Amino acid sequence: MNGWHGFQHALALAALIVFPLPAPHAPRIPVPPADRRNTRIPDVDAATGPQPPCNQDPTPPYPPLDQPAIVKSWSGTDPALKRDWTPPVCTGWFAIGFSTMVTIGARFRYAAGAQGLLQRLGAISELTGVRYWSTTHKQWRTLIVDAYALSASQADQRRKDFAPGEMKEGTVLYFEQTDNLSGKGVYRMYIAKASEDRLVVEVENVTTLRYLLVPVLHPGEIQSIYFLDRESDNVWRYYAMVRTGKEANHFIEKNESSAVNRAAALYRHFVGLPTDQEPPAAP
Repeated sequence: MNGWHGFQHALALAALIVFPLPAPHAPRIPVPPADRRNTRIPDVDAATGPQPPCNQDPTPPYPPLDQPAIVKSWSGTDPALKRDWTPPVCTGWFAIGFSTMVTIGARFRYAAGAQGLLQRLGAISELTGVRYWSTTHKQWRTLIVDAYALSASQADQRRKDFAPGEMKEGTVLYFEQTDNLSGKGVYRMYIAKASEDRLVVEVENVTTLRYLLVPVLHPGEIQSIYFLDRESDNVWRYYAMVRTGKEANHFIEKNESSAVNRAAALYRHFVGLPTDQEPPAAP
């Protein structure tokens, strides 16, 4: 699937909730059969919680190659799970529990290798214009209005996109993006693993995100982690987790479907699918 031209900057998508004015929305079309969708909801035992691919098969599992990605929201699970869920050590997350949690697992075809993926992940500016389905407005809207790399954690240090040579294992990078709801925010991107067969990238906000001037996410309250594992020469596995902390503003917790659609938009962007392709992950 060489249409991966959009996947650049994948991880910078981190807290990924950003974007400009909505474009006119196309008329809704009937939901296609499950085998034609690019995401599907799995039947998973919610009591166990999500498990990333840390030396074990993930939960939910990867779908077969060329089948829709598996997307799951864990927000409607047992309150005890939301309160007490302990992140696996390989995530690098320390805080326990969550308000919202979305996982996406997929297999995709890609021939340019790890260096090609790093180049895409570092192309922060290409996040601009990603679209998602707004369940509130019942239309496709722009998620990220603007996005660019930073030379430091200060918002005024704009620079060109990150090159693969800068994205070495153990590196910390910063970027800023403007979300259609929470406005501008600075994010930290940590390259936890960078080999020819495995990439692991963590992202979290380092500035407070606000909705109508009201703080909704304080620093570190929205975290994303992306696992990209080579399965064969031209096939990779994708597993992403996006969570908001359990102390996040209740406004966030009440928008579970929005969290699903935002995560799905970023996944689609990564693999070169139209981000506003029908049907939305959460209508």
